[in-house]
Amino acid sequence: MKKNSCISFVFIVLFGLSVQGQSKKWTLEECVKYAIQNNISIKQSELDTKTAAIDKKGAIGNFLPSLNASASHSWNIGLNQDITTGLLRNQTTQFTSAGANVGVDIYKGLQNQNTLRKANLSIVAAKYQLLKMQEDVALNVANAFLQVLFNKENLKVQKEQLGINEKQYARSEELVKAGSIPRGDLLDIKATVASNNQNVIAADNALLISKLSLAQLLQLKDFENFDVVDDTDVKDENNIMAQSAATIYDKAKEGRTELKIARTNLEIAQKNVEIAKGAFQPTLQGFYSFNSRVSYADVPAFDSMGNVIGTRSPAPFFDQFSDNKGQSFGAQLSIPIFNGFSAKNNVERSKVSLERSKIAVEQQDLDLQRNVFTAFADAKGALNAYESSVVALESRQGAYDYAKEKYAVGLMNSFDFNQSQTLLTNAQSDVLRTKYDYIFKIKILEFYFGIPLIKN
Repeated sequence: MKKNSCISFVFIVLFGLSVQGQSKKWTLEECVKYAIQNNISIKQSELDTKTAAIDKKGAIGNFLPSLNASASHSWNIGLNQDITTGLLRNQTTQFTSAGANVGVDIYKGLQNQNTLRKANLSIVAAKYQLLKMQEDVALNVANAFLQVLFNKENLKVQKEQLGINEKQYARSEELVKAGSIPRGDLLDIKATVASNNQNVIAADNALLISKLSLAQLLQLKDFENFDVVDDTDVKDENNIMAQSAATIYDKAKEGRTELKIARTNLEIAQKNVEIAKGAFQPTLQGFYSFNSRVSYADVPAFDSMGNVIGTRSPAPFFDQFSDNKGQSFGAQLSIPIFNGFSAKNNVERSKVSLERSKIAVEQQDLDLQRNVFTAFADAKGALNAYESSVVALESRQGAYDYAKEKYAVGLMNSFDFNQSQTLLTNAQSDVLRTKYDYIFKIKILEFYFGIPLIKN
């Protein structure tokens, strides 16, 4: 009995967790945070920052000495020179050699220093690109989130309209039986109910597709059970509309990521010019080399007079390695005189890229100004459209209520009544459309003003 109770308790807990997981509704902040952590485009930008960090390690490595070791073992068959005596002998010998070389740049036209500065700027640019991608994804998520909310409310409107028409159809049946309205009006109402059914199906499909779009931005697979909270208040929490377009633009120039990217790319282009100019300057390198060799062939034996009296075995390996070692060191100065215009062309090419970067900064500034002023005008227009649609809906609702009363007593035919009902539905849809359009326009203005979509 106790075992069965434990099993029941575990089942209830697991079932409750399952239901809770399926019934979870995501807020906009949760959606944005999850997308930033899981979106594929953001992960690709994160890889770009890692690549920039690796490039910096390479730039630091240019300051370090280069060390290379080498070793070889060969067999020489036939007439060849004895490395010990220098004489030509017809023999088969084995020969081992080993060496090591060290080189270091003492001066290279400040190219290494400028390459390191460029690598640091590239890391900054990569971070800005990552931030820009996060901002773009956040805006896309906000837009997709609001689209889900719009489709949810639109589905409610269509279902409510369907319910009203179904009740109206039942009421019309009674009026036909009572002789208050002709049977043809009943058929019109029936057709309207069928049309409302189609609208409900279309609205339901639109909601499903919008959930799929948002779930894909979040990299969620279970989009069918995915849902968002119904926070649909139209409000300007940060009072952004109280600001002027010029104020928002001035604020955007200080913090917009796309401007920071353009300015950083300009600095990188300036470093490329300096690196290219460094090729005109002399380079000074220091070097050190060590080498030794070992032979495995028998060596001639000489008497006191210098005559060959036979051969003897070669000295031990490490003795030969110590006796035959050699070292060299010094410095090498290289002065560029003519290189087929390669260095000059690289400088000219870098200067062209620098001019492009300057133009890109100016263009980005112009684009930002146009986007801010356009967004501000769009937000004002969206607010006016929303307020007008609310007034229109109130009028259409009153007209519909009056038409329903006239239709109930037979003072209006079904065609005119359906027209009034259609106008009401259109007014409801306009309110929804303008409401979410205004909310998104406000989000864009806040975005330019530096107000994040989510709190850090």
